[in-house]
Amino acid sequence: MASETSPQRPKYQRIADDLKTAIESGLYGPGDRLPAESVLAVRYDVAEVTAHQALKMLRIEGLVETEKAAGPRVIEFRPIRRHGIQRLASEQWGAGKSIWSADEDRPVTIDVRVDTVAVPVHIARLLDVDESALVCARSRRFLLGDRPVMLATSYLPLGLVEGTAIMRYDTGDGGTYARLAEIGHAPTHFREEIRCRLPVAEEAEGLAMPSERPVMKLCRTAFDAELRAVEVNEMTTDSAAYVLEYAFDA
Repeated sequence: MASETSPQRPKYQRIADDLKTAIESGLYGPGDRLPAESVLAVRYDVAEVTAHQALKMLRIEGLVETEKAAGPRVIEFRPIRRHGIQRLASEQWGAGKSIWSADEDRPVTIDVRVDTVAVPVHIARLLDVDESALVCARSRRFLLGDRPVMLATSYLPLGLVEGTAIMRYDTGDGGTYARLAEIGHAPTHFREEIRCRLPVAEEAEGLAMPSERPVMKLCRTAFDAELRAVEVNEMTTDSAAYVLEYAFDA
């Protein structure tokens, strides 16, 4: 398995590349144990600390998990395939279904907090409200089993949603978008931006992930038929937990 290609790459990266190729080819499947550090050190004629660095790279990428007194194991977690277009169709939330169900059939646990807060400056610009305005902030933490996969906060103009089910813990069938439709502001257009960066400490802690692994930051703005921004949803996802899929006609 040792590779003589890319001689300029550090040895630990070449070891990690070989192991990654073996995982992606199916040589090591979900739940399989990888060779221990001591075995890799002999196989590649390197110090154990170099083998440790290689396995750390795979852990940061979300490919393996390590346990005390046991060799590294290929993670069994199946990434979430996020259908970037179909999930927002009115046929989904308009029929009382959750957006989550468009992506996943696995049960999800969602921790929800609803607050009235001063609008963050960058959100004020997106919602086109005064920087002194108050907004409804719906914060959620999504977990598959015991694994956190996404943090999300939706901001909605308080004057628009105050007194509605959107201010409750449980917004009901179809979620926030169905409730917006009921008050005459159904989303008809979306704009979504995606970027990657390393997590801040609060994000890494909330997602229970290594601080060296990037997160994907998604910001979605929902507009009603009058092109008024009715929601801004900021999402932070574990990049090892998601695949973003976009399928649409030419």
